[in-house]
Amino acid sequence: MTTATPSIWLHIGAGSFHRAHQAWYLHRLMAQGDCRWEIALSNIRDDAVPLFKALAAQNGEYTLETVTPEGERQYEKITSIKTLVPWDAELKGLIKQGADPRTKVIAFTVTESGYFLDNDHQLDPEHADIKADLRGEARTIYGALTRVLLARMAAHGNPLTLLNCDNLRHNGERFRQGFLTFLKLRNEPALLAWVTENTTSPNTMVDRITPRPTADIAPRVLDATGFADNAPVMAEAFIQWVIEDDFAAGRPALEKVNVEMVDSVLPWEEAKIRILNASHSCIAWAGTLVGQDFIHQSTQTQEIKEMAWEYVTQDVIPSLLPSPLDLENYRNVVLARFANPYIRDTNQRVAADGLSKIPGFITPTLMETYQRGETPRATSLLPALFFLFLQRWHQQDLPYDYQDGALDAAARHEMFSHKDALARYAADATLFGPLSQRAEFAALLERSVASLQSWARHPQPVSE
Repeated sequence: MTTATPSIWLHIGAGSFHRAHQAWYLHRLMAQGDCRWEIALSNIRDDAVPLFKALAAQNGEYTLETVTPEGERQYEKITSIKTLVPWDAELKGLIKQGADPRTKVIAFTVTESGYFLDNDHQLDPEHADIKADLRGEARTIYGALTRVLLARMAAHGNPLTLLNCDNLRHNGERFRQGFLTFLKLRNEPALLAWVTENTTSPNTMVDRITPRPTADIAPRVLDATGFADNAPVMAEAFIQWVIEDDFAAGRPALEKVNVEMVDSVLPWEEAKIRILNASHSCIAWAGTLVGQDFIHQSTQTQEIKEMAWEYVTQDVIPSLLPSPLDLENYRNVVLARFANPYIRDTNQRVAADGLSKIPGFITPTLMETYQRGETPRATSLLPALFFLFLQRWHQQDLPYDYQDGALDAAARHEMFSHKDALARYAADATLFGPLSQRAEFAALLERSVASLQSWARHPQPVSE
């Protein structure tokens, strides 16, 4: 057992995914006797205050329940979070922890839309939250890190790693480009130079399906472990993490707990984003349209599963070859994971942030299929589903509140008030890039929407 003062892995974003993924890996290292690193958990906004109170009462410990597609459940008490950074409006606690010389990694999960990138993957300086942070606020990861790193630079200037753990293609590179652009616009030349010289931002690929915690988890935890846990989290048994090995100030020995440390995450990243993430969204939008609540129900619906299967088989796999991965097997494993009836992941959770997912997860396959001289018929069903999904949202006919960090509600309602709403949707460059100018794409999307409209009106049978 190590006795030296541990290094700090500061994580921003207290959602369930971090507690089921990164925190699990650090916990597994500790379980092996390697206690050289521990986690300090923080949040930019006040929406996690109740969770922090629950975790504080449990000394940062909580139970992770995992479940296989066969229904085998396992329970593990996670002990890697040793510091809970209290939230305050000025983020003083976060700033202090980030400036601590023991902090050598700052990681974050703020969702795809939390980076405010346009269709060309550039920072959108016109977004209201970015404008506010350019004036000195800290609503976004960029504004928060500016405050943290100004304090760190002033205190000692020790290097550190800024680690993106979100489902964003080239996530480290694109976060870094957005952050450096933000610092230029904010007129912070000294910090810009310091960040450039003293930080790294490796690309990563993260994977574990983690639904929002539901009320039935705690009673199962109590029954199985005897621990009355007020902050349990649940996930599938499958887990994966691939990281480019480019850390500025050292790192945990993650390879000892089966993290894949690589020179480039690109093959894993592309497969995961296009096969898993895009199919997940396809299933969630389609399932919602036919009156289903859960991902497993929708995946077990033959027409929906076929949409996802054909999308991957016809368009994605040809786009990704050659690949070091067995892409057909990966497709089959992904769909089997989605069909796990014990996860009870909701269509609402997975359907969120579609306006970021279309350009990030789906448009590249549309474009590359055209570039091969083929028509992306299977892929076109995904933006067609999302159009019908947004149409239901406009009509206030969704069974739940739709959450999307990139949604300009007034502009989208205005779009749907016109008879040519679909043509306007197809011409949206923020969603479809150069395809927004192509008549053949608009015509394909029109045919795809028409092919789905009758089917999407009818509820589908569900299985529990």
